[in-house]
Amino acid sequence: MFTGEKFDADEWAELFKQAGARFAGPVGEHHDGFAMWDSQLTEWNAAKMGPKRNVVKQLAEAIRRHDMRFMVALHHAENWWFFPHWHKEFDTSDPRYAGLYGSSHNLEWANGMPKTTHREREWDLQAKPDKRILDTWIGKIREVIDGYSPDLLWFDFGLGLIQESYRTEFLAYFYNEALLKGQEVAVTYKHHDLVAGSGVIDLELGRFADLTYHDWITDTTVDAGEGWGYLKDARYKTLDNLLHYLIDNVSKNGYLLLNVGPQPDGQIPEHVKALLRGMGQWLAVNGEAIYGTTPWQTYGEGPTQMTESGSFMEDAEVRYTPSDFRFTSTRDALYAICLGTPRDRITIQSFKTLYPNEIASVRMLGVDWDLNWSLSQNGLSVDVPNPLPSGLASTFKILRRNANGQ
Repeated sequence: MFTGEKFDADEWAELFKQAGARFAGPVGEHHDGFAMWDSQLTEWNAAKMGPKRNVVKQLAEAIRRHDMRFMVALHHAENWWFFPHWHKEFDTSDPRYAGLYGSSHNLEWANGMPKTTHREREWDLQAKPDKRILDTWIGKIREVIDGYSPDLLWFDFGLGLIQESYRTEFLAYFYNEALLKGQEVAVTYKHHDLVAGSGVIDLELGRFADLTYHDWITDTTVDAGEGWGYLKDARYKTLDNLLHYLIDNVSKNGYLLLNVGPQPDGQIPEHVKALLRGMGQWLAVNGEAIYGTTPWQTYGEGPTQMTESGSFMEDAEVRYTPSDFRFTSTRDALYAICLGTPRDRITIQSFKTLYPNEIASVRMLGVDWDLNWSLSQNGLSVDVPNPLPSGLASTFKILRRNANGQ
């Protein structure tokens, strides 16, 4: 249970800033149906119960004070289908808790529901939500938009089961309100829950194996994918794993959304703080190869290859080596990020397409001198400096000249 007696929104925002985050925000409502803002549509909210504070409002103000974009994650499209109302032994069928779980439905299944092996099929067989449920669903979104002006709205599974006219209405409302405010905003969705191009596709606990033509985002957890909240005995991802995840995503036209589960008192576990600060320290040196960059003509090279794209594939996660590189670019520079500790002299085969007269210099971010390099049909070869700024991932910056030698 989240009591939040030690929750400090500014402390959270400061930590996210130290981690190098450019956007951050809370889960506004998870599958429990409990709103973390002062909602007028449900008594089940954090301003009236539990911590008795408007968590969304406090974080919105703190995150913006720290010069980051503000996001809100919403899971409530799923709640109607998520809970088995036909099981009398659970409080999901108790009308007193309809504000959390939705109205009771499919009670005829109390003596046995239809046989199915897939949860999604069980959802298909359930009755559709009534107008009151749908109106509450979109009403909560409007409350968040009107009250806190999020820059990003993130949606979980279940969005595609909401009546299409309601999805269209919320998108139009969000985008039109942003236009009136002069605000740049985005919406994420999963599967094909929204029409292609109307938002940013999200892959839960997964990513694309190759460069894409469209923006996309991963949502994953700082722990080993075992839960989306605080786990007392959680196993955590390592710092190099988190950094390589971020670098690989960016090289393929993606972003990274990293979940952090607070302790019941509202504090962030110390080990998580260390991981986030470690990411920030790396980004303080190498951030110019991440922020404001675009993918290059290929995302990278190396012997380590992902075998699949999609969600829920972290069990098949690969471990990169110093022979694996990821590329990003700006108008003036090309970046090659080594996913490990390079030794002596490296050769990047993909850069054999470069012309010698378009390379002004080669450096490593965090090192204050030009590196010796040569270009051949085998690629771009560069002497590795010693010592290295980081053994987790090192960035070679190729500063480019234009056609006039400028």
